[in-house]
Amino acid sequence: MGHWEIFLFFLIIAFIYSSVGFGGGSSYLAVLAMYSFPYQEIRLTALICNIIVVIGGVFIYIKNNQVEWKKILPLTLISVPMAYLGAVLKISQEIFFLTLGITLIIAALLLWIKTDTKNNGEISENAGNSLLRNGFLGGGIGFLSGLVGIGGGIFLSPLLNLMKWDTPRKIAATSSVFILVNSVSGIFGQLSKLSADIDYFRILSLCFAVFIGGQIGSRMSLKWNPLVIKRMTAVLVLVAGINVLIKYW
Repeated sequence: MGHWEIFLFFLIIAFIYSSVGFGGGSSYLAVLAMYSFPYQEIRLTALICNIIVVIGGVFIYIKNNQVEWKKILPLTLISVPMAYLGAVLKISQEIFFLTLGITLIIAALLLWIKTDTKNNGEISENAGNSLLRNGFLGGGIGFLSGLVGIGGGIFLSPLLNLMKWDTPRKIAATSSVFILVNSVSGIFGQLSKLSADIDYFRILSLCFAVFIGGQIGSRMSLKWNPLVIKRMTAVLVLVAGINVLIKYW
């Protein structure tokens, strides 16, 4: 595999993102886009790496009783088919990169917004129990996730924090589950139209990198300041989004 520095980039990204309950799909996409790899391979790689990273986090969150399935299901039941629909939707390479760049910039702004991570008692019961609102939110983010090849947690987590949907830890757990199921759905959608020029060795190498970074980061998630990590992630995503737009606008 040429460009071996990408292996290190992916390891670091997985480490940072997994520490706050994300998979890193947005930054994987941005890094690969700057190397001009085939855009179908870019989306597939990002989703597979997402799954590898968040599986460890989901396991840890379940083990620590941070996953509330009754609140997560309304978000995921609609997001899964919508992620599949977004993945099978045929778009041009130009539209893909334009959508990706805008998506990354919006995600960065959402991540930068400061939410109260200390007062876990202020939880809006209406936000967590509104089936229509949760279904609409999950479906919209799921469709966008499938379209550009991300898990969607980078959008879901800031929005749920702003809605005071639950405690920060449970929102991070919810985002991890959301990323996992939507990434799986997006991969199934992409399997129907894979191109012949995909470099599977490169994909496997990058999967190994994010496995290492994700395992380390997910185990440090309870020790780091979530706001600091989110701000670091926001800067990383913003720079990546701007670079994608400059290169492909």
